[in-house]
Amino acid sequence: MAYVAAHNILSPLGATSAETFAAVAAGGSAVAAHPPVFAGGEPVWASKFPTDWQPPAHLALASYPRFEQLLIASIAEATAGLSIDLTSPRTAFVLATTKGNIGLLDEEPELTAELHQRLQLYASAEAVASYFGSAVQPVVVSTACISGLAALLLAQRLLATGQYDAVVVAGADTVSRFVLSGFGAFQALSAAQCRPFSEDRDGINLGEAAATVVLTAAPAVLPGGTVRLAGGAISNDANHISGPSRTGQELAAAIADALASAGLTAAQVDFISGHGTATPFNDAMEAKAFALAGVADRPVSSIKGALGHTLGAAGLVESVLSVLSLTRGQLLPTAGYSQPMQPAALNVLVATTPAELRVGLKTASGFGGCNGALLLVRE
Repeated sequence: MAYVAAHNILSPLGATSAETFAAVAAGGSAVAAHPPVFAGGEPVWASKFPTDWQPPAHLALASYPRFEQLLIASIAEATAGLSIDLTSPRTAFVLATTKGNIGLLDEEPELTAELHQRLQLYASAEAVASYFGSAVQPVVVSTACISGLAALLLAQRLLATGQYDAVVVAGADTVSRFVLSGFGAFQALSAAQCRPFSEDRDGINLGEAAATVVLTAAPAVLPGGTVRLAGGAISNDANHISGPSRTGQELAAAIADALASAGLTAAQVDFISGHGTATPFNDAMEAKAFALAGVADRPVSSIKGALGHTLGAAGLVESVLSVLSLTRGQLLPTAGYSQPMQPAALNVLVATTPAELRVGLKTASGFGGCNGALLLVRE
């Protein structure tokens, strides 16, 4: 079994899960226009921390790059007050990210051997785990935009081996020139606040955040109840290096497998936290997948219009928000939503809605054709 013992979201909307949830529930959004990446370019719409953001002084993180500062600050907040021994060989660390310290390229004039080493994802994982005195070699999960979700499923499997009592899963990514120029080359960026699951959607907003989930083998009581990661699955559609499946069959298969692993049926799903990037292909694919999986009528939301697409952190951020939806009995709205998609309109949440909730479905898709789904259950 894998139970949520603690969590944190560190985002431009708040330093804690509760603050971020409250801001999203109130209809807030951190997405705004920022200066062009290159001279003469268009403004970039993204969700970013203030330029003067600093981690809490007591953490003494001045020597760490910003990406690692975000991770450490999130883990420290999530684990504060927990009885779990982070230095125990029975506590594992899993890091989820897509590009890690790539933002260092914005600051350094040339790629030195030292900088090359700092850019390695395993180097960041080791630095963060070492900060907390971990006795276990950390694991890096970097599977495009499903990294956070995949890291949670890996943690569930690590607990199932009986080798660990707890797994700290943390993820982060930052908005850098490298990432912005890459998505710009795909012509995937929106020139305004993105519009998930809307007919007039035209692209994503990038975002930066860090999030942490502590999973334990023994039940843990959160404010509002006990939440269990009941099951999950990953699939690959082998369609295109950057374009998702056009049929949705592969994400639908992941949803079906996730339900089977959790011992649940589609009818038991109370809400969906969708990937909802607001790109034409992704949102259309998700709608088809939900229909094939028998959950198209379920309330669905995307938080990309509020926090942007936080890449490797997205699956974790959105899973934590789903945990809070379950324990607080509140469905979150979809910031930026404008009009129903055609031909298959979804039941998109446009306002914070009270509801009796037990089962939440989280989905994600990413470059390389990867898809993931997991089920969170309030007991």
